[in-house]
Amino acid sequence: MQLRDGYTGPFDPAVGLADFSRQTLAHLGREYLLNGHLQDRVGLPLVAARFGGEAYVQFAIEEWMGASPIYSLRMQRAMGFEGHEVGTVFKNLQLEIGAPQQFMDFQFRLDSPQYGEFWLPHCGALLDVEPFGEERVKLMCHDIEDPTFDATAAATHPCMKMRPIHRPPREPAGRYPHCRWAVFIGDEAEPYEQHPNLELVGAARAATVSIEVPARDAEPGGWPDYAGPFDPGFQLEDLSHRALVIVSQEFALQSHLLARAFMLCAAQRLDNEAASELGAAQWTGIAALTAERLRETMGIEGDDIEAVAKVFQIHPCFLPRSYVDFHVELTGARSARIALRDCPALEEGDSYSWLAGLGAAPHPALDAIACAVNPRARCVPVSDCPGARFAWDVSIDPSAEPRPPPQELALAKISRGATFRFEQRRALRS
Repeated sequence: MQLRDGYTGPFDPAVGLADFSRQTLAHLGREYLLNGHLQDRVGLPLVAARFGGEAYVQFAIEEWMGASPIYSLRMQRAMGFEGHEVGTVFKNLQLEIGAPQQFMDFQFRLDSPQYGEFWLPHCGALLDVEPFGEERVKLMCHDIEDPTFDATAAATHPCMKMRPIHRPPREPAGRYPHCRWAVFIGDEAEPYEQHPNLELVGAARAATVSIEVPARDAEPGGWPDYAGPFDPGFQLEDLSHRALVIVSQEFALQSHLLARAFMLCAAQRLDNEAASELGAAQWTGIAALTAERLRETMGIEGDDIEAVAKVFQIHPCFLPRSYVDFHVELTGARSARIALRDCPALEEGDSYSWLAGLGAAPHPALDAIACAVNPRARCVPVSDCPGARFAWDVSIDPSAEPRPPPQELALAKISRGATFRFEQRRALRS
């Protein structure tokens, strides 16, 4: 099988993650990690506007505590590194949306199974908040990180702790690295008590759905899993083709789980309508930003309907396909159809997911993805698509007025992550 480097050439409705080369999958994986990380850059300012500044902090804490332990254990199972040691926690940090490689540039030193340290020479999140003053820095680096770091660590061992050696506000100014933390197994008499929402999020189909696992590698080289020793310099290029297909799907699920925890917080504070409104706005902003980034990362040229269809096809909000049964096809020179069939994502039984907001009315997140490629593109719901629960005709009208970017995209672009450029730090492992 000829694997694709990027997504140049004609649109192919049958393309899936397994059709891309290892190097392309490594690039895509980093984009999916950043997508999940930056969705809070949209959601949390909306929370502050609606519920106040104190709710901003509580949402950030509760949503990560409600999702991170679940997807940490999923990744451990998927990559074969289940365990109860510090090295297991470090592997999780290398493969989770809370710490996207390079943007959150975690560096590690593992001293023993019971003790290690990590530090960040570059913390994109810190650089985002420092311009807003010391109080905002303390909210993130103290109030939010203390409980969420321990929640992630406790997924591996109930007595695992993360404690700062030093952290911002930076003293002296410009201190480097930005922070340094110790990770260790603490007093077994004081196990960590996880947040009650963890059980609620864990009951979702997104938490338990199986992903599609390729039967074999379509390209030689790389690790089949991460069962071997912890590697402090790990990059996605170290993994095999099959492993990269697996982790890319898990990255997409991490995003869905975090969004679920976010919307659950809103419903608990107000009602399901508020959860749906905040979720739709969050999805719109991050969907647009990721669509913009994917065009460049994957070398998708032009702004025609094929370019629009390609971006929909590889967008992480419609992955993994075992959770979101999503299809794209061209229907004309300026038109395409996107469709959702019955699938676990539509069977959650509640309103705490982005896709639960889809229906007979137009949805701003779909238009945001299409308009990120061509501002004259529109997504119109249709009811006559056999086999589909929901479907939309996507069309480009050259005479239509260009649609301005959604205001939620502006929230996403406050972060330096919006324009962050990844490096290839390691060649593909043989």
